[in-house]
Amino acid sequence: MQAFVETAVSDATAHALLAEYFDYRESTFPNAVGYVTTFPSPETFTPPKGLFLVVELDGRAVGCGGIRSLDNARFEAKHLWLQPTARRRGLGRALLAELERLAAELGAVEIVLDTNSSLAAAGNLYRSSGYVDIEPYNDNPNATNWYAKQLSRR
Repeated sequence: MQAFVETAVSDATAHALLAEYFDYRESTFPNAVGYVTTFPSPETFTPPKGLFLVVELDGRAVGCGGIRSLDNARFEAKHLWLQPTARRRGLGRALLAELERLAAELGAVEIVLDTNSSLAAAGNLYRSSGYVDIEPYNDNPNATNWYAKQLSRR
C-alpha cells in the first residue's frame, strides 16, 4: 500500500532519499561537466511556501518529491525520485498528482518543473500528465527541458 508522508527535507529519511537520488543522477548524468548537487533549503519546503513528501510503499520509504513557491501563483515541483525497485507501479504519476493537488491547495494556479532529456521516462510522465514545454524559467545547470501545467483551483 502506498502513502505520501509530509516530511521536513532535513529529516533523516528525506535526506537519505535525496542523497540516493543525487548519487544516482551523478552516476548517470550524460554531461561531462557532471551533475550539480544542491540539497533543498528546508524553509522553502515548509507550508505555506511549499512542502516535501516521502513516498512509502508497504511501510518502506521508496521515494520523494516536493513543491515550492516561486511566487504567489506559481509553484515548482522538485526532486521527484523513486528507487528503481519502486518504479513501473504508477507511483510516479500518483506522486506528481498529489504534489499538484497540494500546490493548488496552497494557492498555485500553475506548476512548473525542469528535467534533463536523459530522463526519458520522466519527460514522458510529464507530457502525458498535461505538462507543456516552456522557455527556461531558471538557470539550473542540470536541466535541458522545462515544463508547465495550469492547475484548476479546488
